[in-house]
Amino acid sequence: MATKLDSPLISKANRHVTINPPKMCQPIGAMYATLGIDKAVPLVQGSQGCCTYVRYQFNRHFKEPVNIAVTSFHEDAAVFGGRRNLIEGIRNLVFRYAPKVIGVVTTCSSETIGDDIEAFIKEAYKKVREELGDEVAQSVFVVPIHTPSYAGTHVKGYDTATVSYIKYFAKSKEPNQKLYIIPGMINPGDIEEVKHLLSLMGVEYSVLFDISKTLNSPLMPPKPLYPEGGTPWQELEDCANGKAILALCPHAGGTGASYLESEFGVKSILGPFPVGVENTDKFIENVASIYEIEIPEEVKVERGLLLDAMADTCQYTMMRRAAVFGDPDIVIAVTRFLCELGMDVKVVETATTSPTFADEIKKIFDEYNIEGEILVDSDLYEFEYLAKEAGVEVILGNSKAVEVAKSVKCPVVRIGFPVYDRVGYFRYGITGYKGSIWLLDLIVNTILDYSYPHDKLHQ
Repeated sequence: MATKLDSPLISKANRHVTINPPKMCQPIGAMYATLGIDKAVPLVQGSQGCCTYVRYQFNRHFKEPVNIAVTSFHEDAAVFGGRRNLIEGIRNLVFRYAPKVIGVVTTCSSETIGDDIEAFIKEAYKKVREELGDEVAQSVFVVPIHTPSYAGTHVKGYDTATVSYIKYFAKSKEPNQKLYIIPGMINPGDIEEVKHLLSLMGVEYSVLFDISKTLNSPLMPPKPLYPEGGTPWQELEDCANGKAILALCPHAGGTGASYLESEFGVKSILGPFPVGVENTDKFIENVASIYEIEIPEEVKVERGLLLDAMADTCQYTMMRRAAVFGDPDIVIAVTRFLCELGMDVKVVETATTSPTFADEIKKIFDEYNIEGEILVDSDLYEFEYLAKEAGVEVILGNSKAVEVAKSVKCPVVRIGFPVYDRVGYFRYGITGYKGSIWLLDLIVNTILDYSYPHDKLHQ
């Protein structure tokens, strides 16, 4: 990818080190998906750190406790294999917590030493059956998810988990009329907005890997062993019989949706992530087309409110230079929305390898006659350099954007995961027309908060 980088800075593509990477490892994505299943526990086949780090990230983003188990590798397991750890771990989980689903999430260490996860799970079932009986053994589903930490990112991990669960559970039965949604690594507030739109359209739907309740649960005594909500395993089984499946974020869930279409003939639609006017329009049109229904007046009113908000604030957004980084589908959608707001997007970056990201962004740039830098599989060191060079006036990204914004000397709008230096962001979605209004208000208020134009008090 050609960039403006000249000496003395060396672009990420020509370096052997990554500086300030805005990405996480595959296992965290797999655990994100697993926590969206009813009474499911991720079981990390690796060291304590692989579990503690993820719990920490979830805790400080969602402000919720999460149930994540670990087989606790030490030196002996790292050398001789994790067979005993996994068998004992599954046995202990079933005995003490009676989960419905256990997602065995592998790590770099377990993949490197060549753990035969599938064989270990069979042995664990045998042990559970011998100690606790057939009924207990048959009451739990143990799903292997291969997510070596040294390959891909959290986005790939989520995608791998979705297809692993769908392959394990999906069974052909009587056809149903449901629309199945794979949301991707988005916030509970985002999922609630999608549900809100589908309810307005009167569509029968089911959200797979639904974290909207499990990672945003009420504090009510007595504390349950598992949070309410999450997708029941029966829905994962029945998704093979749905009318269609829609992956909101193709990089995180698209493989599972495509598998359903190729294996069971369920119509799959991959994206776009419904942020802004055009992308939300496409989401609504796709749903309306599947069910051959008219778009309800309430949805049109929400669209009109978004357009009104855009018109009301255009003096603050028009031609303002912006830079965005994060997960590819979110960045693509937000970039289009910024262009719809009349903003001049100068730098766009994702740390996830993607065969489509650059083409999608270039298509948007061409549509809005924008000349911006596109960084794929890059880091924030390069992003910061280009943002500073372009003189961007606002940066959008997760909490890692804060230090970059200080260096560039501009405000930051927090989007994506993780956001750990503010509270409550997970509650508010940026999806749909209503979510886009919230994002627009966030962008404009952030800009005004950083530097209010006192000569424009009449506005």
